[in-house]
Amino acid sequence: MTFKPFGLAAITAAHLLISTTVYGQNQDYSKVQITSQDLGGGVHALFGAGGNLGVSAGPDGVFLVDDQFAPLSTKIKAAIARISDKPVKFLINTHWHFDHTGGNENFGKDGAVIVAHDNVRKLMSENQLIDFFNAKVPAAPPVALPVITFKDTTTFHLNGDTIVVKHLPPGHTTGDSIVFFQKANVLHTGDLFFNGIYPFIDVQNGGTIDGMISDAHEILKWVNADTKVIPGHGPMADRDALIAYHAMLVSVRDRVKSLITEGKTKTQVLAAKPSADLDDKWAQGFLNPDAFTAIVYDSLK
Repeated sequence: MTFKPFGLAAITAAHLLISTTVYGQNQDYSKVQITSQDLGGGVHALFGAGGNLGVSAGPDGVFLVDDQFAPLSTKIKAAIARISDKPVKFLINTHWHFDHTGGNENFGKDGAVIVAHDNVRKLMSENQLIDFFNAKVPAAPPVALPVITFKDTTTFHLNGDTIVVKHLPPGHTTGDSIVFFQKANVLHTGDLFFNGIYPFIDVQNGGTIDGMISDAHEILKWVNADTKVIPGHGPMADRDALIAYHAMLVSVRDRVKSLITEGKTKTQVLAAKPSADLDDKWAQGFLNPDAFTAIVYDSLK
């Protein structure tokens, strides 16, 4: 869904609209189909509504990365059952946002061990408000909270693979982690990477454009020409897509920073359309150019 509003009032209206996409409000989940893609080495990507999922399936059980919205849990479980007849043993949350953790309660009740960075549990344990989307996110019930948390890195040895979960410095949020399946050579980036679309940055909860750029640079160190990359949002990607994404972030950041240095107000920065030559490629997601520029401005200010 693409929006074309102008001015701060229109951007505010767009925020309210796109919250339905990001947080699933008023969405008809009966129409959502969960599709899967076999990435080799026992690893699959699942796509539906909300953040993309990663699955490692094998003799040790199922290792799941993120779980989208609660109403989709039955469909996600059915999709996993087509891959493996074993239960979900571990569930990793790449960060705290509801379109990646909404199914925690359902999988937790089934016995999945939920694992995430320390800050994910902290944020999920309390009521949150994301002003950008005018979204109130209630504290998660105990069964939905990560029961194992980590500060920097944790490693799983499952299904013949070594799975490294690495926390990166604040970028999208303060609790972002990437998940690397070493043998399969598959990387799940969480929302540190939106493939082909402008990303949302949760400035209110510690995200920054500089952090997103730094983390994208760090992620490039984890991939080679053969790595299959599962982005937080968007289609499957590769190293070249990550390079293009990093370049876009740097370009928009530098342009907005230059306008701020000139003393431009937020309204003036938006009117300057600093991302205009990039919009045809990157403004095809749930953030329009003005909304993304506003986020970058707020982050830099």
